[in-house]
Amino acid sequence: MDKIMFIEIGMGIDLHGQNVTKAAVRAVQNAIHHNSMPGLRSVLPGGSLHNMKVNVRLAVPADKEKLDLETVRAELPYGQVTFEVTDGGMLTGTGVVLPEKDDVNDLAYIVIASVEVGY
Repeated sequence: MDKIMFIEIGMGIDLHGQNVTKAAVRAVQNAIHHNSMPGLRSVLPGGSLHNMKVNVRLAVPADKEKLDLETVRAELPYGQVTFEVTDGGMLTGTGVVLPEKDDVNDLAYIVIASVEVGY
């Protein structure tokens, strides 16, 4: 990415089920769902959203091998999307195990996302 236009930060939590992908999707949603970029198209090469570059950094606390990046990518409707996955985020106890919610323990998975948009 030659020019970064903006960076949005989000946090996502899976309270039950210990699903790192669900927490990552929520973190990306949290980062991107509170903004609008009406002037972005006018500065993108060719005026096309397809020329937008989106780099997503995900800080995940556990189960990186279970992270489904294609499911996360589906939350980003435009642009050329790349990912960087690092250790981070948080695991914290919820104090309750709900087998009917697929809990295997009482851990909540918290993922942090940084979404960089530019060209």
